[in-house]
Amino acid sequence: MLLEVERLEASYGASQALFGVDLAVGEGEVVALMGRNGMGKTTTIRAICNLTPPHGGTLRFAGTSLKGLPSYRVARLGIGLVPEGRRCFPNLTVEENLVAAARPGKWSFATVSDLFPRLAERRTQMANTLSGGEQQMLAIGRALMTNPRLLLLDEATEGLAPVIRQDIWAAIRRLKGEGESILIVDKTLPELLPVADRCTVLENGRTVWTGAPDELSTA
Repeated sequence: MLLEVERLEASYGASQALFGVDLAVGEGEVVALMGRNGMGKTTTIRAICNLTPPHGGTLRFAGTSLKGLPSYRVARLGIGLVPEGRRCFPNLTVEENLVAAARPGKWSFATVSDLFPRLAERRTQMANTLSGGEQQMLAIGRALMTNPRLLLLDEATEGLAPVIRQDIWAAIRRLKGEGESILIVDKTLPELLPVADRCTVLENGRTVWTGAPDELSTA
């Protein structure tokens, strides 16, 4: 497995949020992390990146323990994060946002622009002048420019206009077709389930079910 998470525990101060999360993502696999609001999905993503340091359980990426590593070293190992809320650099242009994160590999300004042509059209535009959907494209493109082995997508299409959501889902389907490894959080089940190889469901900070999407839809 590329990513292995076992019995993961994490807290915000005195308030514990994760009580035992288990999940795994294999090479070239798309895994959907699911659950109602407040069940621990974003905290799990943050714990993997050590933005919310876990205090229990194990995290391994490509056989390497992530325990105690600062977030920048987690990223350098090959984990690319598209955070909830996008968080682009507002006072940099589209192109500057992308090249600021660039590492060698197949993803470059040209290949990201092929995935999201709008970014090429707006390459000199400041990020804070983009629409929400364009900022989400930019956030995904910025993560891809790190040429990650695993892409984490937290609330990939939340709050976006329907036409933009379809553009984002088309890009995710293309990434899946190109063999990218992805852990994705999203509530749009009609689009999410067809791209997922497996689903992991969280409830109250615990993994309560893991299986194939067709098993979930008929459960």
